[in-house]
Amino acid sequence: MGTATPERPSLCRALAPPPTGGGIQGAKTPWPPRTNGSKRERFRPSPSGIMCAAAPAAPAAAAGLGVTRRGAEQPMGCGGGRSSPWGAVTRSEPEAAAAVRRGRAGGAMDETSPLVSPERAQGPDYGLPGGAVRALPPAAPPPPSPPGSPGGRDRERQPLLERGARGPAAAQAQAQAQAAAAAAAAAAAAAQRERNDFPEDPEFADVVRRAELASERGIFPERISQGSSGSYFVKDPQGKIIGVFKPKNEEPYGQLNPKWTKWLQKLCCPCCFGRDCLVLNQGYLSEAGASLVDQKLELNIVPRTKVVYLASETFNYSAIDRVKSRGKRLALEKVPKVGQRFNRIGLPPKVGSFQLFVEGYKDADYWLRRFEAEPLPENTNRQLLLQFERLVVLDYIIRNTDRGNDNWLIKYDCPLDSAGVRDSDWVVVKEPIIKLAAIDNGLAFPLKHPDSWRAYPFYWAWLPQAKIPFSQEIKDLILPKISDPNFVKDLEEDLYELFKKDPGFDRGQFHKQIAVMRGQILNLTQALKDGKSPLHLVQMPPVIVETARSHQRSASESYTQSFQSRKPFFSWW
Repeated sequence: MGTATPERPSLCRALAPPPTGGGIQGAKTPWPPRTNGSKRERFRPSPSGIMCAAAPAAPAAAAGLGVTRRGAEQPMGCGGGRSSPWGAVTRSEPEAAAAVRRGRAGGAMDETSPLVSPERAQGPDYGLPGGAVRALPPAAPPPPSPPGSPGGRDRERQPLLERGARGPAAAQAQAQAQAAAAAAAAAAAAAQRERNDFPEDPEFADVVRRAELASERGIFPERISQGSSGSYFVKDPQGKIIGVFKPKNEEPYGQLNPKWTKWLQKLCCPCCFGRDCLVLNQGYLSEAGASLVDQKLELNIVPRTKVVYLASETFNYSAIDRVKSRGKRLALEKVPKVGQRFNRIGLPPKVGSFQLFVEGYKDADYWLRRFEAEPLPENTNRQLLLQFERLVVLDYIIRNTDRGNDNWLIKYDCPLDSAGVRDSDWVVVKEPIIKLAAIDNGLAFPLKHPDSWRAYPFYWAWLPQAKIPFSQEIKDLILPKISDPNFVKDLEEDLYELFKKDPGFDRGQFHKQIAVMRGQILNLTQALKDGKSPLHLVQMPPVIVETARSHQRSASESYTQSFQSRKPFFSWW
């Protein structure tokens, strides 16, 4: 017989005319079965009796054959193009789909065919009504990518030399990104310096500038473990502590306070949380305001304190701020043109109070206990009394609600006499020097006198020095100033310029704070004139002096004086 040798049949096999000089017409000999794994495939003869031989090189989809379910009819060419229902291959749907995918992968496959991934060669399936599957001609392969173009398989086949030719361009882009990052950081630092400009105090401005330079060099502020708020020791480029910074949002009642004590108090005892006599989250203004009052009265016991903007990795930021900062830095490195449009690359600066650091001081409680055991000489004790009276004046005017013996400092210095004669057993020393430093003034300037739970007393009122009447030195220093209405008015205006920097500034609350301060100044003036002691001063009834409301305009302001009759529940504290 002249029939061609059959290959492994595909789902749809292209048929070709019988070879020349071969074939027997009319013979109805069945096609021998061929086993492919576990499946048995059989070609049935057409009614004409012509044996349909497969063409080895023709793809399955070239003859336009069809596959149907069992019992369905689809025309199928065989030999001279006659159609017959027997020309369809009867299969189940899963087998038909698998065969279509094999046919699309490159035609009939045999044991010598190369292994090609069907997932890379197959095309989309096209479904027809009734579940029929049509095998379409394979799409033309995409043109090869030009050498050096990104993407495609051609890039994987490029020599390493060609891919390495892009190294200089990448290095140049990275250098541009680094330059852009440095320029953005410099611009942010310049903008921050503009807000931290203090032309009236160049020495303080120089200290702040050194603190900013230290942060740029990676010397960040260090958090102070003591206290109930987030406060930090600020260092210079040499690592020396030069100041104390207290951010606004990390205050005792701030939302980003890193200490858990106030959070626990708010959770367990919300009725006693906070101080209703104070304006919340204005502690940094209170710190700067206490320094302002100290300078106006020439007391010189408060380290210089001003409102400053600082940014540091060690500050307590929210997760959103840190993610945004990392995202901007990444965008600046990867896409410099986009990153240069950001106003700020690093973490946002925090506003807070910056107080100069004082060296050689210790807690007052330490020295007071020591002075009880070792009494001071008369002249040294006199110095301590004069410094103590200045502390009393400051605390009473600003109505400090948090003055304990652990938040004011004493420096006791015994210098050696370099001109004296030194023997083996004797050392000549000069007269000791005592100085005070009033720190932690963030809970002052209340808008009313304490009248709910606690009285927030001045703890220095129980000291022996508080029972001694005010000296003539403090009277000569303070009385001429606080007795002058113009001086008090200037002090109010300076405090107004300071307090209005806060975004949540309320003019009505500020007037209440000033009314309390006027009442304190009135009592202090009367106590100094009457020769009273600090203990008698704190026992005077609290007074509020408010601006009188008048329908008629006048050149001078009038005030109304009122006494507070309500006492706190724990007034004996």
